[in-house]
Amino acid sequence: MSHQKFKECIEACLACMEACNHCFDACLREEEASMMADCIRLDRECAEICSFAAQAMSRNSPFAVEICELCARVCEACGEECLKHDRVHCRECAEACFACAEICRKMVVAA
Repeated sequence: MSHQKFKECIEACLACMEACNHCFDACLREEEASMMADCIRLDRECAEICSFAAQAMSRNSPFAVEICELCARVCEACGEECLKHDRVHCRECAEACFACAEICRKMVVAA
């Protein structure tokens, strides 16, 4: 698959990475940040795998499909955790995570 065919997935991964980084930072500033520990942890995991997936796709890695499969799983886990919290940044993060997971799965099927 060429870099151009990965374009939508790369963009979704980068948007998700940005949303997760924002959520991570906002969660750390919550009054009771310790209650957000799982969200913070998954935000970091998700941002990292999204960044890695975007890089893998941009260089046409032979492992891009497998990396995107894992990325979709991590995005879903992060999105599910974010839905547990009634914070705007968590809701926005969940939306980005679910969108990224869906696009990653579509790309995997198309590969």
